[in-house]
Amino acid sequence: MNKKPFSLHVNLDSFTPATEAEKEYMVQMRPSSTFFKDGVKRLLKNKVATVCFFLIVVIVLCAIIIPMVYPYSYDAQLGITPGKPVDASYNNLRPFEYGKTELKRMEAGEDIFPHIFGTDSAGRDYFIRVVYGTRISLAVGFFASIIVLIIGMTIGSIAGYCGGKVDLIIMRIVDVIYSLPDMLMVILLSAVLRQPLEKILEGTVLEKLGANMISLFIVFALLYWVSMSRQIRGQILSLKEQEYVLAARATGAKGKWIIMKHLIPNCISVVIISTALQIPSAIFTESYLSFLGLGVNAPMPSLGSLASDALNGLSSYPYRLVIPAIVISLIVLSLNLFGDGLRDAFDPKLNN
Repeated sequence: MNKKPFSLHVNLDSFTPATEAEKEYMVQMRPSSTFFKDGVKRLLKNKVATVCFFLIVVIVLCAIIIPMVYPYSYDAQLGITPGKPVDASYNNLRPFEYGKTELKRMEAGEDIFPHIFGTDSAGRDYFIRVVYGTRISLAVGFFASIIVLIIGMTIGSIAGYCGGKVDLIIMRIVDVIYSLPDMLMVILLSAVLRQPLEKILEGTVLEKLGANMISLFIVFALLYWVSMSRQIRGQILSLKEQEYVLAARATGAKGKWIIMKHLIPNCISVVIISTALQIPSAIFTESYLSFLGLGVNAPMPSLGSLASDALNGLSSYPYRLVIPAIVISLIVLSLNLFGDGLRDAFDPKLNN
């Protein structure tokens, strides 16, 4: 029955529950997300960065797991047995070659694990030395980036938040460090700190790590934080005048609390990107210092020291230089491309 147009009676048909299809049609809501989830989704769409990420994961897992199961040690000289003359047949073996003793054991029916990359001039398995060198280079890159992150984030936050004379003094120090030639200062500091650190580290847990490695970390702490601090300072200068920071000040919040709770979390994209790009720089620095003899102490290998040792037999065994060079290039290239992908995914200015 048709209702009169000006009737006060309620039309009960207007209160009929909607069907599921009508709800889906009328209500189209985007599922809740976060800045990190959105960044990860954008990162996974970048095929190059994704492939580089999985390549880095594979390299890291190999550097951790292979030494646990590999039958040879990085410092074991295979041709030397206590109480017996030195067996020189283990020196300078080519890939998948065996020493005389190993050949006799194989003829007797024993299974011998092959030397995948051969051995070096001291009779040490070269494959496990490359794996250990990769582990050392990755560890240096990771810990150096953590040191740079802590120092750069702390100084940059203080300079950006305090401003005035504090910012002026800190930025002048940063300008002075920027004006210094990086490679020359790294080499000089590593050479100067080497002997004093040897005396300090004697008898301590860090003695095995070596004075060269500790001096390398000190060099990173002294020189490589300036870029991170400048980026953090710039972000905080633009954020500290926002309404939520002014509201926190009005309620009596201290500067340290505001920096930790408000400013640093809003700089997280810059922190992630800068840290990811700092790791390959640290690995490259460690490699060329080890190449110059200022890196890890022998017999501990690193990719740079392996490349340096390979120069002595370059004409006869060129693969000993090619292998660590390829590994260094692969690690640095993968980390750089992955860092570029992180920048594209997490930088708000690029998310159009």
